[in-house]
Amino acid sequence: VQLQASGGGLVQAGGSLRLSCAASGSIISINTMAWFRQAPGKQRQWVATITSGGDAYYVDSMKGRFTISRDNAKNTLYLQMNNLKPEDTAVYYCNANGHRGYWGQGTQVTVSS
Repeated sequence: VQLQASGGGLVQAGGSLRLSCAASGSIISINTMAWFRQAPGKQRQWVATITSGGDAYYVDSMKGRFTISRDNAKNTLYLQMNNLKPEDTAVYYCNANGHRGYWGQGTQVTVSS
């Protein structure tokens, strides 16, 4: 399985971005998908997870601002991020099937104050 993340960029505080993660390869083996992020000098942090059935889970601090979704027909995972804050600045990674699964290459999100 290969994961290709995109959609990052520079945005002002309060703005929005939509990240995408296109999956290819052995798609049938993908179950749960997730987004993680890693800020400079910090450990990688879980952001949100969505199951194959569409159940979504979030870090409490991101509930109401971030929305994870997936389009199984397009083999694509999304993360809609609204009301972005400078502390959301990080490299965002998509993941399939947990920590021992598959990882995308990351996409940089920078939120200016």
